[in-house]
Amino acid sequence: MTREIIDVYWAKTDERAKIPTKGSDSAAGWDLYAIEETVVKRGESTLIKTGLKCAIPEGWEGQIRCRSSLGKKGMIMPNGLGTIDSDYRGELMVLATIAIFQEVSVEEVPETNRGEGGFGSSGRF
Repeated sequence: MTREIIDVYWAKTDERAKIPTKGSDSAAGWDLYAIEETVVKRGESTLIKTGLKCAIPEGWEGQIRCRSSLGKKGMIMPNGLGTIDSDYRGELMVLATIAIFQEVSVEEVPETNRGEGGFGSSGRF
């Protein structure tokens, strides 16, 4: 199978920046690195700087997602994932927060208007 190669250009805005790397040839994406130690306080959102800019070809987008290992520690991205538009040329930053979750065991979960309606039940597709 032949795959099209898409060039993504990376530029450092800070000498401490590290160009993203792939963990393996089959990795779905690249690993981003912070340029400084950043404290993310529980329940607050914090911007984590990468010291990088990138150029993504028109018609494509980049996505920044939280690694599963960070999710295991309670760190999440409040917006789910970050979209990098092909025309964005500013520094890449990651918005992160540490969520406060509490497990509550119940016999039944509270009802909602949607109920058990699954795939396609909201009528949006």
